[in-house]
Amino acid sequence: MGAPVLICRPGARAAPLAEAIEAAGFAVECGEVMALEALPESQAMRSAWLDFDQFQRVVVTSPFAAECLAEALDRYWPQLPVGIEYYGVGPSTAAALDEALGVRVHVPPRGEEHSSEALLSLGSLQRLDGQRTLLVAGEGGRTLLAETLAERGARLTHLAVYRRRLLEPSPVLQRRLWEGDYHALVVSSGEILEHLARWCSRTALDQPLIVSSHRLATLAGTLGFRVPVVASGATPAALAAAVARARDPEETDVDHDDLEKG
Repeated sequence: MGAPVLICRPGARAAPLAEAIEAAGFAVECGEVMALEALPESQAMRSAWLDFDQFQRVVVTSPFAAECLAEALDRYWPQLPVGIEYYGVGPSTAAALDEALGVRVHVPPRGEEHSSEALLSLGSLQRLDGQRTLLVAGEGGRTLLAETLAERGARLTHLAVYRRRLLEPSPVLQRRLWEGDYHALVVSSGEILEHLARWCSRTALDQPLIVSSHRLATLAGTLGFRVPVVASGATPAALAAAVARARDPEETDVDHDDLEKG
């Protein structure tokens, strides 16, 4: 199979991604460079869970945030309240909510990137005058969702339910990044991308980098990566398809205009 595809997706979501890329005919090596840790329940969390039936909209930013939400609701609500509209940044988050809670989830329109910007384009999130809205996310990260929902009139409760902890790459991963000894590097997190760039040599920066959005491609350009390939989303299938076309210059989706804007 040749040099492996390197993936650094944290937690349980690494396995489906590895399987999808292997099914496309590539060897895969997983690098553990970020740990996801649920935060202890705070008073703000407890209040939100107790008053969960008072929310009209619940926006969830990641599959792990969905898992944390589901675990909390299982403790406080034997029967899930009705009449709440759920939103996920992408299909993986929606799938996690559906599997755990059995709810219908609004996601960005088909064909659009899985991003905060795409989610905020939904018609039902344009005017939120006085509507109680719960945003369930990780600690830190982008503030666009919270700021925009509040600007649109939502009575917003913003809960950080987990933290991300960066880990130093293993000696094997450090060597591969330094030597550029891999077929492609797959990254769907800006924080992980910035972290890994510290170990990348000029050779590695010339290797294909698979990213899940044009925003990440822009960041990659500022970090010195010269071959960012934009997948159609962050799902295993989308990232595996991008790996398969990464070596064909005519097939890659590198938005040089977007890179220059960054």
